[in-house]
Amino acid sequence: MATTVASEPEAASSVLLPELAPAGSAVFVDTNVLIYASFPELPLAQVARTRLNELKDADLSFWASRQVLREFLATATRPGTLKASSPVKEIVGSVRTWEKQLTIADEDAQVTQHLLAFLENPGARGKQVHDANIAATMRRYAIPYLLTHNTADFARYAPWVTVLPLIP
Repeated sequence: MATTVASEPEAASSVLLPELAPAGSAVFVDTNVLIYASFPELPLAQVARTRLNELKDADLSFWASRQVLREFLATATRPGTLKASSPVKEIVGSVRTWEKQLTIADEDAQVTQHLLAFLENPGARGKQVHDANIAATMRRYAIPYLLTHNTADFARYAPWVTVLPLIP
């Protein structure tokens, strides 16, 4: 079962979060962060939990999308991702827990319009379309911040997305 983001007290970070993301701001949480935070056997599990706790303590709200939940399921059920094969029931339980802890943005026609615009400028092809869809969802819902371990994947969206790296 997924652990909650507030399950363990963590040490304070040296990152000046209030300057990066003022209290009350929305933060979109990428799939990789949810995966790391959900499975303690992964090398960045503690890092992800600590970072989520820092952001929660800075009074930020957490968002994701149905795409992120689908990616979570695809990643967690892919052979070799986890050291031990997690039962599907546990993985499903993790997604249900995240659904309760995150605001889930629906992918509507406005998200599609932003996605199509991003395909043209700054441009996205192949697997990059998934990241473009995250940026489009964030733009649609005016979510300025993205917490991810894949910071380079979102560099092209810098005019619209401020990346908060998993590892500051």
